Amino acid sequence: MLLVLELVGIAVFAASGALAGVRARLDVFGVVILAMTTALGGGIIRDVLLDVSPPTSLRDWRYLLVTAVTGLIVFWIHPHMAKLRRAMLLADAVGLGLFTTAGTITALELGAPAYTACLIGMTTGIGGGALRDVLIREIPVVLQREIYAVAALLGAVVVVVGRDIGLPQGPTVLAGAVLIVTVRVLALWRKWNAPLPRES
Repeated sequence: MLLVLELVGIAVFAASGALAGVRARLDVFGVVILAMTTALGGGIIRDVLLDVSPPTSLRDWRYLLVTAVTGLIVFWIHPHMAKLRRAMLLADAVGLGLFTTAGTITALELGAPAYTACLIGMTTGIGGGALRDVLIREIPVVLQREIYAVAALLGAVVVVVGRDIGLPQGPTVLAGAVLIVTVRVLALWRKWNAPLPRES
């Protein structure tokens, strides 16, 4: 189940990265590289933090294949996709949910304490998107006013609490992912923002 979650999350995040590359007017190589960076960056950061060497995505050819194929598909079909911005944000929200919950479960299975698993899960979810934004010279979403990292942290907490009280892993992971996507989409729709410093 963990592998399936990661591959689905990778495909969704790769689509998000590829759409960002299309919007930034990158060539096909740039779009594929951005798809790979977005999809694999958070997992590599997670594995480094958990002392998994080499990182999972560099040991299994399926990770690179899924990201490359997804990037190419998005590059070729993007003219038929209406409203790229909305599609990118939705893909990013789903990827955030899948990656955060998968990262949290991975940390727990490798023996990380509950609070560490929550933080690593959140980092797994936000890491690739932050790298994507840096590469296209945008301020990372996680550093802006939008509710992003908080949504990831809430979902990670659901996964950890569910495991601690003995709930089945599948429904718990699904509930955490759905919570993340719901909070993220509602924040975008309702324009919920974290507080900004008052102007002096």
